[in-house]
Amino acid sequence: MPLTPHNGAARWLVPFLCLAPLLVGCTEEPRTPASPSAPPSASAAFSGAPPTAGPPGRHVTREDARPRAAAGRLPGVGPDTGSRIPGGTRQALVVIGETPETSVATAVLYEQDGTRRWRRTAGPWPAHNALRGWTHDHWEGDLRTPIGVFGLGNAGGRLPDPGALLPYDQNEEFTALGTGFLGEPLEGSFDHVVAIDYNRIPGTTPLDRGRPLGTERGGGVWIHVDHAGPTQGCISLPRDGMRELLRALDPDKQPVIVMGPAAELAT
Repeated sequence: MPLTPHNGAARWLVPFLCLAPLLVGCTEEPRTPASPSAPPSASAAFSGAPPTAGPPGRHVTREDARPRAAAGRLPGVGPDTGSRIPGGTRQALVVIGETPETSVATAVLYEQDGTRRWRRTAGPWPAHNALRGWTHDHWEGDLRTPIGVFGLGNAGGRLPDPGALLPYDQNEEFTALGTGFLGEPLEGSFDHVVAIDYNRIPGTTPLDRGRPLGTERGGGVWIHVDHAGPTQGCISLPRDGMRELLRALDPDKQPVIVMGPAAELAT
């Protein structure tokens, strides 16, 4: 999620940021959580575990379900996490944080070659995730980034398409205002974004407000331009890295993002 319009910014993030009211990235319906140093108050249980045939929010196809080749694994990704990558996927952005509580991470883009082995094709890039780290049980406003494997199918931004292969929605609604958790300016954070298919309808603009799991499970989780501070739930990359990623992600390769703390992804 971007650090701006993700999880209920307008009502309670006054100390941290002011956001355009129509923007949906990094925000949902307003809520009033405890201060950022306190633990989030999630009240209901939900497994949120992605199906083995594909990531949540993405339609599973026969291609997804076919057995994967036994050739090399993604660096840093263990057999359990790897089993959740769809069989037809040949491109994966791996974002790894050192601990479950950290808000800094490293992102690397990999592609499979003709022997089904994964090769680094871009990165590594320094990245930010949510203020309070990572979670398997994401709720709107918890200031944690969901762990798992999720599809990457749609892009957009305030600025013109830099040459993306994914569908790209240029729209003035991708406007970030105010300041972040460290007092850093948020302007330009949504110049370019890629929607992460967590609790969203695949194939729609990143601005779409559809939430299949319900608004209480959060949404508007994006990859966007870094603003030098933690996000509300999104992943952020340096501007040049964001543009490079947009030009690299190929829908024919069924790209996914694999994200979480190192120990979790290594299982």
